[in-house]
Amino acid sequence: MKLLLSLVSLVALATLTAPALAQSKPNVLFIAVDDLRPELGCYGNTVIKSPNIDRLAKSGMVFQQAYCQQAVCSPSRSSLLTGRRPDATKVWDLVTHFRTALPDTVTLPQYFKQQGYHAAGLGKIYHGGYDDAPSWSVPHWTPKTKELDTTKSHAYLATDKAEEQLPDGAVAAEAISRLKDYKKSGQPFFLAVGFVKPHLPFVSPKKYWDLYDPAKIPGGDSDTLPEGAPAFVGHDNGELHGYGNIPAGNPISPAVSRELRHGYYAAISYMDAQVGKLLDTLKAEGLDKNTIIVLWGDHGWQLGDHGLWHKHTNFERATHAPLIVSAPGMPNAGKTTPALAEFVDIYPTLAELAGLPQPTGLDGKSLKPILDNPSASVRKVALSQYPRSADGKPVMGYSARDTRWRLTLWRDRTSGATVATELYDEKNDPKESVNVAAKPENAAVIAELTRELDTAYANLGAPVPTTKNAKTPQKAATDRVALFNRKDTNKDDQLTYDEFMAGQPDPEQAKERFKKFDTNKDGKLSRDEFIKQGK
Repeated sequence: MKLLLSLVSLVALATLTAPALAQSKPNVLFIAVDDLRPELGCYGNTVIKSPNIDRLAKSGMVFQQAYCQQAVCSPSRSSLLTGRRPDATKVWDLVTHFRTALPDTVTLPQYFKQQGYHAAGLGKIYHGGYDDAPSWSVPHWTPKTKELDTTKSHAYLATDKAEEQLPDGAVAAEAISRLKDYKKSGQPFFLAVGFVKPHLPFVSPKKYWDLYDPAKIPGGDSDTLPEGAPAFVGHDNGELHGYGNIPAGNPISPAVSRELRHGYYAAISYMDAQVGKLLDTLKAEGLDKNTIIVLWGDHGWQLGDHGLWHKHTNFERATHAPLIVSAPGMPNAGKTTPALAEFVDIYPTLAELAGLPQPTGLDGKSLKPILDNPSASVRKVALSQYPRSADGKPVMGYSARDTRWRLTLWRDRTSGATVATELYDEKNDPKESVNVAAKPENAAVIAELTRELDTAYANLGAPVPTTKNAKTPQKAATDRVALFNRKDTNKDDQLTYDEFMAGQPDPEQAKERFKKFDTNKDGKLSRDEFIKQGK
């Protein structure tokens, strides 16, 4: 009889322990917001109505200086979700999938899936049409609802549709259903929820428009590009002009500008209400005590600043975006930090917060030291980039932002030569009204920021040593990675014979090395051939 009771007790203990062990892993609610600049109450905006995101901020930490890798949807999201910069993902546009360049990369949700989490994506996580099936435990879910009955008929509209008849309301409803299912199953989850507002068109229910007096919504910083900036750094507001109720030509009139800003604010408040539904459900289901929450906007947005609308630049308004991290039991809940952060930092941060092994080969750094101490920092600069055409030639603008300055070097994508330089004093000229790169007294600033920028891009995805014994061979591997990146002037992830031979001190020996390294005899060196054969 005692034996029977012991067996029954063991079975009962196992039954109770299995869900408890599963839930010892913290869940992750990963909230992505499209085109959201830091226009929130928790970022100091006294006009915007964002009570739910502000509520999240009180339980987490607000990163006041967080920056995207490239101010447009797919490059930014690809970098964040892979932990790699655009020059590693090779995603600089809206038509390239990161797995073309990185077929075997493990994405952020995929990594959690490998660690025993159920990973699911709802709404806009990756850019539309470029989802990534390996990232998810189940197929990605997209709402069937439409905000406009006629595509691109309006850039802004106060609609009579109910919230759940619009994409973000439908996403929130599905997220609520998934959270309730997770509560029942007890399985740890990584739930990615993507909201499209405040992306154009600015369509939201009328009640959110009624929250605002348009006269109290602040205007743009300026109507023109900065003094001394190259003309090619801006754009013609083409995305905005694609909508039917936007008059042709630039600048956008004051009357239309007021409507657009009103619509943008209303869209933020509508999206904020959806975030509130998720927070309420977490609490109601008892999941809030064991769920890490991160909310981020994929990049900033220009509301007429420099005469520009939408993103697509390296300016502060386009690259600066909100980032809020909340974790159970965090010691500095409700605090803000001025520490610089990049979106490639989110991947390693979530891994560390969840107690998972730190992934290697990423370009980001964990922000946990800052969550533990808001005065700490993990990087000297935050980097962004954006491609352009200058005098008919493709150039890439590489931008480095420290606590005071923003340097942007425009480099020829074939030769690597710098064709233009911008420098803005963000402390004394936060509207970026004057490019001060030509001032002699700023030469040292430019030199230092250039070193920081070049060092970061020379070490893209360099593996991280996991033991002390790994340091010596790791340095050699890192040096080869840096050398390959410098020689790969057209950034196609392979070296031609001419690229390899450039700058070689002994051309004859270099010629023999090229033949040796070219193991598949295709006349080019892949990254692996160059690094492994050259050790």
